[in-house]
Amino acid sequence: MIKLHHLNHSRSKRIIWLLEELGLDYEVVPYQRDSVTFLAPPELKSVHPLGKSPVIELDGQIITESGAITEYLIERFSADQLAPARQSPIYADYLTWLHFAESSAMLPLLLNVFLAKEPAETAFLSSYADMEQNKVLDYVNQQLEGKRYLIEDRLTGADIMMSFVVDVVTNLGVISQYANIQRYSEQLEKNPNYQKAIEIERQHNH
Repeated sequence: MIKLHHLNHSRSKRIIWLLEELGLDYEVVPYQRDSVTFLAPPELKSVHPLGKSPVIELDGQIITESGAITEYLIERFSADQLAPARQSPIYADYLTWLHFAESSAMLPLLLNVFLAKEPAETAFLSSYADMEQNKVLDYVNQQLEGKRYLIEDRLTGADIMMSFVVDVVTNLGVISQYANIQRYSEQLEKNPNYQKAIEIERQHNH
């Protein structure tokens, strides 16, 4: 049995989706953000020193980081279902997108999320975040031209990882500026396991 330490309104939702997609048995251990600071509760530090989510427990091992969890679970339990074959020329593209979600894509988006909470104006940081966000989203929008999914015209772990990026873009109120990303978002939302993940997360929110 896999134990998922799940923080509400976090990257952890996509791990619920992944577990549902793989058809694995799992238990959700829910944690709630502080209503004032919106930070994770200190209880998560008893699971891992960083106090972040998602974290899974599997066979007595603690595994952190969304990308690592996604890659590990797919490789171990169902590589063919949610990833191209390792020998395939497109496997490198799959890995690139899977990790792009938490590297190049996430930094400028989170900077703008944090800047929106700052009472004071910032000159360099605000300009940098906007420039990088536009560059990243223009790139993703271009790469999605004529595609339903990122790889092989089917759902893969890369799409599950990128779903959180799409969530952040939606919450920032800019998704309508990127027609292909918006269409991609609508495609992901049609997935019944995606819908189930939303419902499971809702059940664990207080």
